[in-house]
Amino acid sequence: MERTDIMDGQQAVGAGETQGARRATGVSPARGGAGERGRAADPEVPAKARRRQFSPEYKQRILREAAAVSAPGEIGALLRREGLYSSHLITWRGQRERGELAGLSAQRRGRKAKAVNPLAKRVAELERDKRRLERRLEQAELLLDIQKKASRLLEIPLRSQDDDGSA
Repeated sequence: MERTDIMDGQQAVGAGETQGARRATGVSPARGGAGERGRAADPEVPAKARRRQFSPEYKQRILREAAAVSAPGEIGALLRREGLYSSHLITWRGQRERGELAGLSAQRRGRKAKAVNPLAKRVAELERDKRRLERRLEQAELLLDIQKKASRLLEIPLRSQDDDGSA
């Protein structure tokens, strides 16, 4: 009797199987399993893992499905089906309870953009005009000083503002 059991095991090995290669379900790798599903697992591992981002609609749909669960173990099945962790549900529920609608959408990371004051553009424009006019005023005052000095050197009397040319 023992001899026939050994022979059966050797015939199985000869048919393309290795001894002890049966799975817990009783399906051997040569007869079924992952190869029959029509797709093979991708052996390549990405160089850098990408962070998953969930849309707000997806988060809300999952929260609704989790709330509708009545039997024990269904939440675990939902999480396994969707590839989520229980911490996702906890975080999303907290955000929903606090009313953080922004918490249910993808947030940009990093420094926040500064709010632009609508009057800042006008203020900058007025400051530029003021600097330009101050430079022109300085030039005009320098020209007046030069004219005064030239009139003193040449002894030419300058007209004052009191003299308006009438008389």
